Amino acid sequence: MQKFINAPESLTTEMLQGLALAHSEIVSLELGGKLVVNKKLAEADRVTVVTLGASGHEPAICGFVGEGMVDVAVVGDVFAAPGPQACIEAVKLADKGHGVLLVVLNHAGDTLAANLAMKQAEKLGLNVAKIVVQEDIANASREEVQNRRGMVGCVPLYKIAGAAAQAGKSLEEVAELAQSFADNMATLAVAASGATNPVTGMEIAQVAAGCMEVGVGLHGEKGKAKPLQTAEETAKLMLDALLEDLNVLEEEKLLVIVSGSGATSLMEQLIVFRNCYAYLNEKNIEVVASHVGELMTVQEMAGFEICLARMNEELLVYWNAPCYTPYFKK
Repeated sequence: MQKFINAPESLTTEMLQGLALAHSEIVSLELGGKLVVNKKLAEADRVTVVTLGASGHEPAICGFVGEGMVDVAVVGDVFAAPGPQACIEAVKLADKGHGVLLVVLNHAGDTLAANLAMKQAEKLGLNVAKIVVQEDIANASREEVQNRRGMVGCVPLYKIAGAAAQAGKSLEEVAELAQSFADNMATLAVAASGATNPVTGMEIAQVAAGCMEVGVGLHGEKGKAKPLQTAEETAKLMLDALLEDLNVLEEEKLLVIVSGSGATSLMEQLIVFRNCYAYLNEKNIEVVASHVGELMTVQEMAGFEICLARMNEELLVYWNAPCYTPYFKK
């Protein structure tokens, strides 16, 4: 393992301290450095947004804290969920009298921590609504959506929910909008090479030479091995699966995200997006919103995620609304 780190046991602490120093006008650290907090949270006379998850996927999840997106992110160690106590402290800190939206990616540890925090919030009389992001089509069918993993779709959901909260929507309205968006998105990931766990030095998501893994997970979960294909062939293969899962029809409007996994150049990501755009255009499907770039990585994995989501005029307004976070600005 060749990485520019210090002590493996202090990785997360040092990363979060670096984030807070580099973006001191946007975020601060609370609860002994476990919470990344929007510096304008004290002024928030609205619904607030809290999320939780492991480190190791930067900029997700801590890089999207700020005005117009997430108010508090609870960050766990590398590929590990944070504890429930930190989650309930985040909810208490975020609560400004209008309710809190808790956004959870569907991974076992995150879900357990969030469920325990929700029980504690109920005992404390806090008004909290939970949204589960579970849009990975690789590991379960839409009929078994409760078993699907949360992927990069959390990022546009943060953006839309955060903008709705900024617009003064009630918790019920924000939660309903976020749930509808979550129900109408789908993601698939591909890898051309694996990565290394920076704490243990162990390789994850091994990919054979000349092959790619379609449907790989965020923590090295295996996909289906296929011969490595061109950007165009790979984009079409992934889009066909995503469009079928969502049952997208002609003339529908979509958000398309291509998110690099850590070691895939922006050049490659843009080529993939170009192929996505052209293929969808051939099918008379309109790309009305998009983002290309690293949003959720897996250390130095070579690969990318494609996320599709149905859009309408209201969602477009929230997607295009101003936001200011360390790694997503409009």
